[in-house]
Amino acid sequence: MTYETKNDKAWSKIFDKYNIVDEIKRNKFYKIKSSQINEFREARLMTKFDYKKNLPKLFIEYSLSILPITRGDYIISSFEAYHIFEKLNNIVEKVETPMNIESINFESITSESTTVNIAYITGMLEDFIGEKLLPTVNGRMSSEEFKFYINNGKSKTRQEILVKNSQIEIDGGYESENFLTLIEVKNSISEDFLIRQLYYPFRLWSNRVSKNIRNIFLIYSNSIFSFYEYGFDDLHDYNSLVLKKHKNYSLEDLKISLDNIFEIFDNIEKNIKEPEIPFPQADKFDRVINLCEILYKKNSLTREQITCEYDFDVRQTNYYTDAGRYLDLINREKVDGNITYYLTKKGKKILEKKYKHKNLLFVETILIHKVFYATFKSYTEKKRALEKHEIIEIMKKSDIYKVKSESTYSRRASTVSSWINWILNLGR
Repeated sequence: MTYETKNDKAWSKIFDKYNIVDEIKRNKFYKIKSSQINEFREARLMTKFDYKKNLPKLFIEYSLSILPITRGDYIISSFEAYHIFEKLNNIVEKVETPMNIESINFESITSESTTVNIAYITGMLEDFIGEKLLPTVNGRMSSEEFKFYINNGKSKTRQEILVKNSQIEIDGGYESENFLTLIEVKNSISEDFLIRQLYYPFRLWSNRVSKNIRNIFLIYSNSIFSFYEYGFDDLHDYNSLVLKKHKNYSLEDLKISLDNIFEIFDNIEKNIKEPEIPFPQADKFDRVINLCEILYKKNSLTREQITCEYDFDVRQTNYYTDAGRYLDLINREKVDGNITYYLTKKGKKILEKKYKHKNLLFVETILIHKVFYATFKSYTEKKRALEKHEIIEIMKKSDIYKVKSESTYSRRASTVSSWINWILNLGR
């Protein structure tokens, strides 16, 4: 049986009651009120999909998205509402921590408001913008009224949308001589983002001030502040955004040498017994780290919360939480009928370390497992990346838990290769 979130179940009932799919086929869109949604589940929980993977199953099946158009009305259609983050360089510039600030813990950045405050007081934001800044606007406000066009992916046309007094939220607004800079902040890694988070504030303040608006998406994870600046080439075109600038900063020295990594490897005396937990199928180790960061901040999250609030679909929630469990970083229990995840003592201890120590502890946590140790050893001896069939041979000799079929070995081998590459990339 396929796992369904509460949003999946509630939207399925709404689609049935209001024949939404048929209405969209006839009219290209369907407008729905929060009062209609509230009959089945709170609209606030049913309409916030910051990442494409958060969308309910029926939305994904029919290539649909949803946007707010007033404080209590939404429009559903085949909108191209999301933008995939560009793959960019990993160069990081170190900035100094102010010595006279006592009210911020620079070693434990657990909220988005703290992230944007640190970006400002350390000078990262001014360096990125290139002008002296002053904080001016933030928080929730009304969008006022504006029209725009958005791409319809199914009909390959553009739809006109009228927005009137929809609620928006700005995480940080900073004014300089020539610009008003508006910031959206996330402390979680994602593959894409909802363009509305930048576009609606951009339209509001474009009407209110004469200065040019600079739109910043700021992501903080694993001690790195990543700034993305997007511009809209056409004020009235939701899909006209273009990446203008990107830069990474950190408060810490992020230098890890290959010697540091080989010291960890050389000091592993023996491998632990393979845990009776599914062998990892989670290729992006930075997502494992970020999931641990999220759990450190939140203390615990249900499977439903991870799936609905962060950039994970149901499968990835299972894969990445299992990866954390395999490494003894994450544990789970059933609370009031819900599977709930939290950090182990080991996970908490690692997350409290600074970047270099933290990441070397992650390296050790990976390499104490026989498959990864043997793959790393063979990699260094042969001075080349291993072929998939070579990794599979190592896996077959390592007594891993409940992996029998060749196709499963092949999928899991990709994770082994990816994690070894993550380790080696730390020292490059």
